[in-house]
Amino acid sequence: MDLDVFVSAHRAEWDRLEALLRRQRRLNGTEADELVTLYQRTATHLSLIQSSAPDPQLTGRLSQLVARARSAVTGTRRASWRDVTRFLAHGFPAAVYTSRHWWVPTALLSTAVAALLGWWIGTHPEVQASIAAPSELRELTRPGGQYETYYSSHPAASFAAQVWTNNAWAAALCLILGVFLGLPVLWILFQNMLNLGIGIGLMSSAGRLDTFLGLVLPHGLLELTAVFVAAGTGLRLGWTLIDPGPRTRRTALAEEGRAAIGMAIGLALVLFVSGAIEGFVTPSGLPTWARIAIGVAAEVAFLTYVYVLGSRAARAGETGDVEAAERSATVPTAA
Repeated sequence: MDLDVFVSAHRAEWDRLEALLRRQRRLNGTEADELVTLYQRTATHLSLIQSSAPDPQLTGRLSQLVARARSAVTGTRRASWRDVTRFLAHGFPAAVYTSRHWWVPTALLSTAVAALLGWWIGTHPEVQASIAAPSELRELTRPGGQYETYYSSHPAASFAAQVWTNNAWAAALCLILGVFLGLPVLWILFQNMLNLGIGIGLMSSAGRLDTFLGLVLPHGLLELTAVFVAAGTGLRLGWTLIDPGPRTRRTALAEEGRAAIGMAIGLALVLFVSGAIEGFVTPSGLPTWARIAIGVAAEVAFLTYVYVLGSRAARAGETGDVEAAERSATVPTAA
């Protein structure tokens, strides 16, 4: 394509579109129709230039022009309770469901790593000695020791808020840092599994593994599931940079990134529930079986939510991305 000829042929249309966008008064019906037509044509022109004869300066001007025109055509839109309902009933569960091929293997492999670390630490006294002095280990693992008093060391409400903040931040980091090919996500995930493995190993070496699991399982099932979902989504985002599939890399990253942002909001709500359980149920005087039953119920409820509502929404075409009207306009590109 001869760029100079193309520009000469269509410059008048671009100038006319810009003039319409600068109008201070409301456009009449004919002008509004003309604005829509010129917006569609300019979007097509931009696509052709990008694919056939990319010119940074011209591309920048037309991109800005298309964005302004799109805003004028579609108008501004405020979030409403309908958006919240749609997100909770369709967008978020669909996003979790469609990424299950990433977070389910992540969960299985991470759990195996934590169990292996726990076995290694629990069966090797020299490893335990490298973690802390014998007196400190006894203080950690004895009845009424630090592992047990940790969950009741602060008022329940403030402790739940602190736990929620920390876990939501960790989940957000997994989602955000996934763009760096997923490598920081693997490190965050390993640190979490290492902490869990240390607790398993030390308490099992003291013959108190049942006590440790009774303290961790009520909130840990849902909490770890949220972390695994965040990690799996972060790894998926990183892989998108390597293999975007049939989409362009920029389009794929934009779609997966928007879904990841929504995922962060949804997981913050999930972690709020697990934080409330950790703050109010884990240190409570309820029998161990009752505390674990509450944790299992919360986990089953979340998985049911994902695999029932999420699968239904995914079959209807939901991906967790924003609605089509809120996305950047896409037009066919030249071969």
